[in-house]
Amino acid sequence: MIDKNILFSYLDKNFSNAHCELNYSKDYELLIAIMLSSQTTDKAVNKVTALLFAKYPTLEQLKNADIKDVENILSSIGMYKVKARNVIGIATKIIDEYNGVVPQDPNLLTALPGVGNKTKNCFLAEMYNYPLLALDTHVQRISKRLKLVKKNDSLDVMEKKITKFIPSERLVKTNHQLIWFGRYFCKAKNPKCSECELKQYCSKTN
Repeated sequence: MIDKNILFSYLDKNFSNAHCELNYSKDYELLIAIMLSSQTTDKAVNKVTALLFAKYPTLEQLKNADIKDVENILSSIGMYKVKARNVIGIATKIIDEYNGVVPQDPNLLTALPGVGNKTKNCFLAEMYNYPLLALDTHVQRISKRLKLVKKNDSLDVMEKKITKFIPSERLVKTNHQLIWFGRYFCKAKNPKCSECELKQYCSKTN
């Protein structure tokens, strides 16, 4: 396993400005954008949310939106029909059960349509800086390659191991850095191994 100081030094040097790349201006917009980002790029999500939130600028309007119109707006991203139902379902539940306010309680968040553990963690970390890990595919891939986790570990086990490895005070920052590292450098296909300062610690190059 790579020494944490070596990893953090590398990430701080190369991805110091790593941040959430989803566009939002309200808490529910962030939550919906994260939900939509499942199996879809942030860039693709930003394109559809720009249209969605411009046409339906309030929770009330999203709640009452025509499902076919929402499907049409989201049609360029994967699983758009399911996600369209989730958008309206999230808006409806927030209004009807939570007085129009996105709950901070993790159990209440995951009770919203389409909101699983990763979406919940990502939302709370981004919105409120909670020390939670968004275990997306990039973080999983990097963690396996650097042997922070085993290839056959479950998602729960991976989350526990990575959260234990990264100090809580820098968990949100490091999470974003790992995502950028995986998104732009240590890609699933054609990673830039020859240019990587961490290749001696990587299972892919050893």
